[in-house]
Amino acid sequence: MNDEFNMSMRKFLKQLGVTSQQAIEEAMRAHDTAGKTFAVRAVVTIDALDLTHEVKGTIKGQE
Repeated sequence: MNDEFNMSMRKFLKQLGVTSQQAIEEAMRAHDTAGKTFAVRAVVTIDALDLTHEVKGTIKGQE
């Protein structure tokens, strides 16, 4: 893959990571999450390529 592709991919993934973390932190602060564990699912789609990529995990609330 070329440099332009790599840069656009990195830019998208950085934006995805930063904005997702901010949204999750805001939601966690708005609720009582102490000691609780939350199931998390993230989905990335590229409709034009018929791509759906799903990642599942857990996030534990702050004590």
